[in-house]
Amino acid sequence: MKVAGLGFKRNVTLASLREALLAAGGPEGLAAVATVSDKADAEVLKQLARECGVPIKAVSADVLAGVDTPTQSSRVVEKFGTGSVAEAAALAAAGPRARLIATRVVSQDRTATAAIAEGDGA
Repeated sequence: MKVAGLGFKRNVTLASLREALLAAGGPEGLAAVATVSDKADAEVLKQLARECGVPIKAVSADVLAGVDTPTQSSRVVEKFGTGSVAEAAALAAAGPRARLIATRVVSQDRTATAAIAEGDGA
């Protein structure tokens, strides 16, 4: 199962989310998109998920805090306890033995990040 993890600021646009996802490898073959649970109901994320034809997996902040990520944002570490929301969400949602196939990429306007993980599901 292939999952795209997404991190984003509240003011993110659909274009920025789409740009980050495309830079990470695109929607082909995705089983879901994932993000921190307090942002899983964001309308812009729902729009992207509909475009991709996949469900949204909400990952609790507690789960994200326990995930080691190859990239590190000091702001994200301070707020979430993990280096990358996108990488951590992708890994957590793809299952216990998931691995990243695309590390975090950032949209040009810096409001969206995306990473893709592959695993056997949870």
